[in-house]
Amino acid sequence: MSCNYAEGLSDYKHKGVLGVPEVFDDEEAINEKCDQLAKWIQGSKHVVVHTGAGISTSAGIPDFRGPNGVWTLEKRGEKPTVNVAFDEAIPTATHMGLKALVEAGHIKYVVSQNIDGLHMRSGLQRKNLAELHGNMFIEQCLKCRRQYVRATPAPTVGKKLTGDVCRGTKNSRACRGGNLIDNILDWEHDLPESDLDLSFMHSTLADLNICLGTTLQIVPSGNLPLRNKRYGGRLVICNLQPTKHDKKADLIISTYVDTILQKVAKKLGVEIPAYTPDLDPTKEKPTTSLEWTIPTDEVKALDKIYAKTVKELAKTKKKTASSARDEKEEFKFKAKKLKKDTSGEGVASQNGSARLKNLLRESSVVNKSGRGKKVQIEFNVYYC
Repeated sequence: MSCNYAEGLSDYKHKGVLGVPEVFDDEEAINEKCDQLAKWIQGSKHVVVHTGAGISTSAGIPDFRGPNGVWTLEKRGEKPTVNVAFDEAIPTATHMGLKALVEAGHIKYVVSQNIDGLHMRSGLQRKNLAELHGNMFIEQCLKCRRQYVRATPAPTVGKKLTGDVCRGTKNSRACRGGNLIDNILDWEHDLPESDLDLSFMHSTLADLNICLGTTLQIVPSGNLPLRNKRYGGRLVICNLQPTKHDKKADLIISTYVDTILQKVAKKLGVEIPAYTPDLDPTKEKPTTSLEWTIPTDEVKALDKIYAKTVKELAKTKKKTASSARDEKEEFKFKAKKLKKDTSGEGVASQNGSARLKNLLRESSVVNKSGRGKKVQIEFNVYYC
């Protein structure tokens, strides 16, 4: 069952603020705010959506810090009563709505902290999705680094051997001697480089960042939505609990994310389709020929756009190219120092974690030339 998958992960005590009461806007406020959000989406050129565990609760997968979240209940010595297996859960109205809005051209990119694979199973294409913490339905070759779709959830978590070998695809051969591992991060693992690079660049280029179902306590992913604020972009937060970035948001909507997506899609004239197994890569037979790797060319192409756009934006902000480089170098220096200070401790100490959060806050998360490799991260996983 889905909440048992993290038993193989390292123990970690510092899980943030838990069990904060949920807040609901009244119906009139919800309608007004959804109308405003739809107008902003319609008037934006580069919309990026950041998703957390809250978008999967209606699929039967528990969140973590909610009143009945996994970690909230764990602190009380309890376990979630909701117990849906990953392969039995199906994409929600939010997952299907995001797919529809991407296909309609309203949303450019989705950055997800979730490992449940529901974005992929909704039919959302890899070119429109970053999975910062992994995907239960993906395994990766240790040798060639290619990723492959599984028909069932991986039997392991924490980048362990699954027992399979590199498969290859219809258009490329399998590499020799390549063993496959799951791609679910444990606490000490680096974020996947290509996913992080694309997330960072898209979040910076966005004129509108929208957060759905996340308290934004996870770093560095929780700080990515702030990247566009320095260049005049907007931030919208849709969550039932308060978040650490509420004061920086241009709009906050407090209700179920499924309700928000349904109302916004209707205002934009986009129909949300029902989930169909025909578009679910895990249901294709055979799945052995399906690859989920991010092409290097996609990262390079966006990198060129990013460099050019940020340079132009920096000019409008009277920020020189040299000062931008200095900022990147400063971040790299601090990240390396933090790594040195916390090395040998396994999971970073509470003080080290707090210092990293301050560092990320000062440097606005990682950047293209300083990805913050090996610095301590936090991420969401589903477990009891």
